[in-house]
Formats: sequence, C-alpha cells, structure tokens
Amino acid sequence: MADGLIALDPDPGWRAMKKAGKRLFQRLGDLRDTQVMMEWVEKLEPKAPGEGLPAAEGESGAGETSGAGTEDHHDPVAQALLGILRGREKEQKLDAHAALEEFDRKEWRSWSKSLPGRAARIRPGSALFKHLALERWTAARELHTRALRNRSQTALHSLRIGIKRFRYIVENFLPLEHAAWSKDLKEMQDLLGEVHDLDVLWSTAVACRVFPDVESRSRWHKRILDERAKRIERYRARMVGENALWQVWRAGLPQGKQVQTLATRRMKMWAHGLDPDFAHSERVTRLALQLYDGMLGWGWKPAVDAGSARSSLFAAALLHDVGKSEGQKGHHKATFDMIRDHGSPLGWNAGELQRAAIVARFHCGALPTRRHKRLRDLLPDEQKATIQLAAILRLANALDATHDGHVRGVQVVEPKSRGNGFQVNGGVGRSEVLVIAAQGYRATSSTAQTIAAERHLLETTLHRAVVVRPARRV
Repeated sequence: MADGLIALDPDPGWRAMKKAGKRLFQRLGDLRDTQVMMEWVEKLEPKAPGEGLPAAEGESGAGETSGAGTEDHHDPVAQALLGILRGREKEQKLDAHAALEEFDRKEWRSWSKSLPGRAARIRPGSALFKHLALERWTAARELHTRALRNRSQTALHSLRIGIKRFRYIVENFLPLEHAAWSKDLKEMQDLLGEVHDLDVLWSTAVACRVFPDVESRSRWHKRILDERAKRIERYRARMVGENALWQVWRAGLPQGKQVQTLATRRMKMWAHGLDPDFAHSERVTRLALQLYDGMLGWGWKPAVDAGSARSSLFAAALLHDVGKSEGQKGHHKATFDMIRDHGSPLGWNAGELQRAAIVARFHCGALPTRRHKRLRDLLPDEQKATIQLAAILRLANALDATHDGHVRGVQVVEPKSRGNGFQVNGGVGRSEVLVIAAQGYRATSSTAQTIAAERHLLETTLHRAVVVRPARRV
C-alpha cells in the first residue's frame, strides 16, 4: 500500500513505514524461501517404484508434497540439500525472531492512526489509482517482452516483480478490477514465482556441491528444467497472443488523452501536499503560460520545439515551490532535487520534466549562466531554451510576489497599436520592445520593484527592453 500511496501523497510517513518494516519482511522472506526450497526438494526427489508419478502439468508445484518420508528413499542429493536447508531454517528463524523483537511497535501504532486518514483522501477505484495501475501495467509489459525474448533467470524474476507490483495496486486500490482480475493475476505471479524458486533451488544445490557424481547432477538438472519449462509455457499460453491477459487488463485502464490528464492531476496532488501556498503556484503557472503564448504571438521563438518548451514551463511553474516543504532557505535548490528524484508519471515526457526541474531551480536566486553545473553539460539549444523558460518563470513569479493574486492576468501587446509611446533608439516597434499589459498591476505597488528586477533576465535573453504596465480598462 505504501508503494502505491507514495506516488500520490508526499507525506514522509509512507516512506518511513515502508523502511521500518523492511528488515523484518526480508528476514521472514528469507525464511519462507528456504521452506519453499525444502518443499521442492521433497517434490522432486526420485520416488520408489509404485509410489506415484511426478505432478501433472496442471498441478501447482511448490507446497504440494507426496507425503512420503524422504528418509525412506535415501536419495543422496535430496538428503544433503535437506540437511543444509534445515540448518539454514533454524538460523533464519532466529534472525526473524530478532527482527521481530527489534520492530518498533509503538511507531507502527502511530502510523496506523495517522496514515489511514491520508489514504482515505483518495477513494478506492479513483481514476488516479487507475492511472497508477496503468503505470505499473506498462512497466510489467515491457519486462514481459524482455523476459520472453531471452528467458534468463534475471529477466523472468524482474517480470514476476513487475506483475506483483501491478497486482498489488489493483488489489489494494481498485476493488472492481480486483474482483475481475485477481485469479488470473495471482496465477501468473505464482507461475513466475515457481520458476524463480526452481532457479534458486538449482543455484543453491550447485553452490553447496551436493551432487556426488555427474549422473545425479544431470538427473536433477533435467527435473528442474522440465518443471521450469512447464510453468513458462503455461504463462505463455495465457499472456501471448490476441486474447492475452495483457489486453484484458489494458482495456480496463485509462485510454488516450485521459492518460496525460490524470498524470497532471497526480503531479498537482503531489505538489499540493508539499507547497505551502499552492494557490500562488497555480497563479504563477497561469501567468507564465500567458506570457509564453503572448511572446509566441509577438514573434519570439524558443530554442527548442515550442510545444515541448511550453510543457516544461507548465511543470516548472506548477512545481516551483515544492522545495519549501524543506524550508524557505535554498528552497529552489531543494525543488530541483525533488522534481528530478520524483520521476515522471506516465503521460508526461521524462525529458521535459527534467528540463522543468532545472527551470524551477532558477525561478529565484542567482541568475542562470551556461557555466552553471546544472546547465554546462546540456547542448547549446537546450541551454538556451532552459534559460529562456527560467526568464519567463522569474517574471511570472514576480508578478505574484505578494502571493495575493492582485495581478490577475497578462497580455503581450503591440507598442504602436496601443499608443504607449515607449521608444528605444528613437523608434517604436515589435523588434525593439516587449510590452506586457498586466491586469491589476500598479506601478506604485510593492510588487513593481520586484518585477523591475526580475524582468532583467528576460531582457537579456530577448536582447530587447521589457516593459510591464497596467492593462487599460475596456
């Protein structure tokens, strides 16, 4: 549950809770892995004549034993492995008990009181959880393609983890989808889990040198590979082709433009939980985009694709104050780290969001230069575009410096057509000055001085004078 809610709620309690249980769950997991291997040894051990046949292809595998005592058969490999694993089991039970004793129950009880209320802010079945599930589905689907291409132990194990993460989002947050998909999700995870168990069993047997001769090694290896192949084929039968389960699950998750819309909602929710004045950030976003669109109409062109640059400006403006959750001082630097580390939700371009992190880094503080460590390794056009967007964001932020929303909107206007009479080098025109009419702006307000300082970077990037004046009433 913490894995899912961390993506939507920035409360540090989720991460702390996850970390607190990590050691205990690892020790319990190690113990369970050993017990599963013991079950597999008993299942794969050669049977005496008349005691039954190996499990049919449709049977589960791990956890089902023949009921016959291994000591009666005296298979040297089975006996050696069981002896080693029983020794491990004793040690791991002690480790698990120690981890349980160290577990901070008081802190866990505290989280059990504070976190459910935060989780309840997003109702089960919400479109946001469906977007998160689609994100997990996409990651698992990519792992599926890779795993079936090479069938390596590592790739199949990663695929199992990917499906498990998708399954847990569905199980915890999407009740209707869970009712429809739970059986299939569990079966696919179990099949891949058994493949992993068999791989671990073989590597353990080899590492422990339990084979007395080549013939016994080959016999055990063949049994393990046969069981492994059966489960991979059963997985393929359900997950490959036109009617594969992948398509069934995908059909129940967000489609088309809804994916990007939900990605934006997720980022807004994340930012709202960190930014102490998110309404200010929303106003700055609106002003920044009005400036950007107005400048495009004025004839300016960004150094990179205009649509991509606009997306980065939107994200940078929306998220520019999330660093204040860690304190006012140096918050622009904290913002950069937080946006970069958060990652991009499905539907947002990762490159555009990384650019946004740098733009947000320079929304205040020292002016950006091409020699700055955040910019020096970028390509020249990317450097230029980032500084251009930072200039727009700085001015937009200055327009709401008092956080009261008194500047309601801005428009880039033609100097000559508006008759403002502003002249540069004896002439008036688009090529010489950028005039911004701001609704609610007053030249005598406390904001005016901040705007005068922050427009400098935009003037430098445009090589033009920038004038902000009150918008005329219509």
